[in-house]
Amino acid sequence: MSRFFARSDSSSESSSDEEPIQRAQVPVYTFSDDEEEVKRVVRSAKEKRYEELTNIIKQIRNFKKIKDMSSMLNSFEDLQKAYTKAIPVIAKEENGQTPRFFIRCLAEMEDFINEMWEDREGRKNMSKNNSKSLASMRQKLRKYIKDFEEDIAKFRENPEQPDDEEEEEKQADLDSDAEAPSKAAPSKPSSKPSSGAGAAGVAGDKDSSGSDSDDWPSSSDSSSESSDEDEGKYTSMRERFLKKSVAAAAGVGGQEDDEERERRREERRKERKEKERRKAKREMDAEEDDEEGEWETVQRGVAIPSEKPKMFAKDAEIDLNLVIKKLSEIMAARGKKRTDRREQIELLHELQNVSEQHQLGPAILVKIKLAIISAIFDYNPKVSDAMKPEYWLKLLDRMSEVLNVLLNNENISVSETVNEETEQLDAPPYKVRGCALTCVERLDDEFTKLLKECDPHSNEYVERLKDEAKVSAIIDKTMKYLERSNVPSELCRIYLRKIEHLYYKFDPRVLLKKSGEGSIGKDEFTSVEEMEKLCKFIYANDKTDRLRTRAILSHIYHHALHDNWFQARDLVLMSHLQETIQHSDPSTQILYNRMMAHLGLCAFRHGNIKDAHNCLVDLMMTGKPKELLAQGLLPQRQHERSKEQEKIEKQRQMPFHMHINLELLECVYLVSAMLIEIPYMAAHEFDARRRMISKTFYQQLRSSERQSLVGPPESMREHVVAAAKAMRNGNWQACNGYIINEKMNAKVWDLFYQAEHVRNMLSKLIKEESLRTYLFTYSHVYDSISMATLADMFQLQKPVVHSIISKMIINEELMASLDDPTQTVVMHKSEPSRLQSLALQLADKINNFVESNERILETKGNFFSKGLNQGAYRGDRQNYRGGGGGQNWDRQRRDRRDKDNY
Repeated sequence: MSRFFARSDSSSESSSDEEPIQRAQVPVYTFSDDEEEVKRVVRSAKEKRYEELTNIIKQIRNFKKIKDMSSMLNSFEDLQKAYTKAIPVIAKEENGQTPRFFIRCLAEMEDFINEMWEDREGRKNMSKNNSKSLASMRQKLRKYIKDFEEDIAKFRENPEQPDDEEEEEKQADLDSDAEAPSKAAPSKPSSKPSSGAGAAGVAGDKDSSGSDSDDWPSSSDSSSESSDEDEGKYTSMRERFLKKSVAAAAGVGGQEDDEERERRREERRKERKEKERRKAKREMDAEEDDEEGEWETVQRGVAIPSEKPKMFAKDAEIDLNLVIKKLSEIMAARGKKRTDRREQIELLHELQNVSEQHQLGPAILVKIKLAIISAIFDYNPKVSDAMKPEYWLKLLDRMSEVLNVLLNNENISVSETVNEETEQLDAPPYKVRGCALTCVERLDDEFTKLLKECDPHSNEYVERLKDEAKVSAIIDKTMKYLERSNVPSELCRIYLRKIEHLYYKFDPRVLLKKSGEGSIGKDEFTSVEEMEKLCKFIYANDKTDRLRTRAILSHIYHHALHDNWFQARDLVLMSHLQETIQHSDPSTQILYNRMMAHLGLCAFRHGNIKDAHNCLVDLMMTGKPKELLAQGLLPQRQHERSKEQEKIEKQRQMPFHMHINLELLECVYLVSAMLIEIPYMAAHEFDARRRMISKTFYQQLRSSERQSLVGPPESMREHVVAAAKAMRNGNWQACNGYIINEKMNAKVWDLFYQAEHVRNMLSKLIKEESLRTYLFTYSHVYDSISMATLADMFQLQKPVVHSIISKMIINEELMASLDDPTQTVVMHKSEPSRLQSLALQLADKINNFVESNERILETKGNFFSKGLNQGAYRGDRQNYRGGGGGQNWDRQRRDRRDKDNY
């Protein structure tokens, strides 16, 4: 028999010969009375889908907090799949209306993604995976929410409405609809024979040991009736399948179920009324006291004070003491955790209006305005960030009003040395605690931060730059006020602020006055004269090195800007700043670099090419003039600069309107290097130990020579390199054409004041240096050459040619002599030919090679001698000394080395 038919009720029928079959143990479920008491929950499809959506939304919000864009993208894809599965349930039970919590999640994601996308600095600091996930999720989200635009628009109209309010309203409607059939069920005529018979039947079933047919009626009529009753009895699918007691299942206790439903409906109504009451309470005026233990909706980024200070009562008699007390009450909340800074500013403004209406005196008005200024400064929690434009305008107005009051009332003194006990606000002479100078200095710093915050190529920057006139006017008023008290330390500080707003501005009246073309009134001063007055006061009265150093640097910068070359050069040489500037703070070092850049430009405009090159070489040799002048940061590797260092360096950047044109600076440097380097290269063509005067220019020249195909120049650097090659051949016309043309004029030369004068000066220098290069290169070809010919070739006057050649002969750069009767230059032919120069160069290199080898042998001699037989080596050396006519081996070696050196 097959083992599949071997199973029987008795164990004796199983064969003992057959091997037992190993099967997994199947759990046996038994039903007892204890387990019937455990409630079994049957969830509908809607509940399952909604729970799945809710869990995914929680995950998305958690990932949003930690900005994990990769995990957030995966959860968003899971959310799409889960919502697709829930669509049939939503269409059936929600009439196709999208759940509000799902719409809220989409709206929150859209706001978060837009915020992250607009934060460019944050995106730069993201990892590559997160950045890629952000772009992908932004694209997918924008495409996905197109189907929910109407729902999202409705949500944004009232986003504070809770997500479950609509569902509660629907549930309440269903409950109200279900009231009628549930109450009418007991009065409905029964189709059964009689209630008594039914009760007797039930009792009979309990007494007897009855069969299954008595407990479970099988008539179709009773089943249909019970299903009809269930439809009116249960309001949802979940209640239909909930486990009930035996009595409830048997039809007993229907009235109790009705009472239970009525109680639940009543509780839901109470909850809905409570929510409406809370919402109405939130919309009440802020002056009413809130009940304890209630949550309140606060504005984003603003904390609500625990107790809002109230203004004066209606019947209060407003006097000076009351206003001072209220001011102290408002300022006592300054800096506390739950203080609303915006509300504090508004209260101070209201207090100012009250004091003005009741005419309590100028002193209390100054004190309130200073408090407003302090509150506006405190409004921005981050010191590194710029304040908002609306508060900036308020700050300008309040600062100007304070200074106007101080200037119009000479009997008011504002000082930090005044204590609160010694303040005098009721009668003159008034004494107010505070410092107007510190407020002005901080206002100036805030103005600089505002300019750095704006895009320099936008209209916003232009609008903010217009405020500089107001800032300068405030500084002028402060100067007048402080000159009244005549405290040297405070005057030096405010004078330096005035200098920093003045030193970089070009005043055309200065050059007109120098040339005698313009006329200036007696009471008017040029910017150079004003700078002279302010700086000399600081030189004489300042006791700190920093103010004096910054004043000197600004003074030199201003002189260089207005072509006062000799005054600027003398100030640099007398101050010896180039020796101690490395010990200064970074902002002072930046100012020093800016000063040297303009000093080099000034020297170039005056035709002092060597001085211009010396001023600019330290800036340009590093290859980082942009960073040295604080005009931007170069992209570097991540390990070279940390985020903290990058943030600090960005704070040191100069505003855009104070930038120096880097292309102009580089062009001046390269042209100066060309005019110096090309004649030097021609004079020392065969010199093996020739040094490089300008490394940057030399690299540009060599990189151009390595190119196999050189096209016409396009950039500024290519123009200078092409001009250098033309000068190397003595072709001054091609060199001049490359340096001075329409493209170079638009890029560089037209940026100079009096640009035509600069171009003429540059053409003259190109002719002179091309003549020197020509003589250095081709002097060995000529026996003699006429100076008239040279003057015609280079379009120079004969005295100029005579002067250049005479200097070359005196400096022993050119081996020649001048023949005055014939006006010719006679070459001496003492210079070696090209072949001789190359031979001398080769001999020099070989000599250097031999010397280096012998030097190595001398330093490593002990090492080589250890590997040899010491005795044999000494014997050979003694034999060598004994023979050969008594000559010494060491002396011979020295003589040979001296001969080679000779």
